[in-house]
Amino acid sequence: MFGDNDRAAPTAWRAIQARTAALGFDMPSEADTGALLRLLAASKPGGRFLELGTGTGLATAWLLSGMDVSARLTSVDVDPIVQGVAREHLWDERVRFVLGDGLDYVRSQQASSFDMIFADAWPGKYEGLDETLALLKQGGLYVIDDMSPQPNWPEGHQANVDGLVARLEVRADLIVTRVAWASGLVLAAVR
Repeated sequence: MFGDNDRAAPTAWRAIQARTAALGFDMPSEADTGALLRLLAASKPGGRFLELGTGTGLATAWLLSGMDVSARLTSVDVDPIVQGVAREHLWDERVRFVLGDGLDYVRSQQASSFDMIFADAWPGKYEGLDETLALLKQGGLYVIDDMSPQPNWPEGHQANVDGLVARLEVRADLIVTRVAWASGLVLAAVR
């Protein structure tokens, strides 16, 4: 019953998952993370969403499956090979893929312009956090994953995670919740 969210996965998800494995891409978002992203996206009708770190598009597929027809998603990644998988499987007029540095993209946007940000890459999470959070509207959601120890973490990365969570939790403009779900999530809402 629990932990089997892949049974309700978006149509393209299994094909993307197979390509992800074939590429040896070892940083994919889990199905349980995706299921939560779908639910959160559905809570923002007509919303404007930003994904920092497209990867192969596993999380992108879940976000799209929760968005309504008037919502829009921008997904940014610096790697053309992995983002190419997403582009191939997720052609949808509601999504725009940007090939480039996430922090450069963040810096090019106006404040208070997104309803939800899923930061699944170094930019927007460990780099440019304040600039990224400034892009959220009041009531906007900030979601990050991989907050629990992961086998692919470099040595000493726990200190980065601890510092990031501490920075989020001291901010008076955010309500922050740690969630022991999937790879470990932190969700924040702008007051």
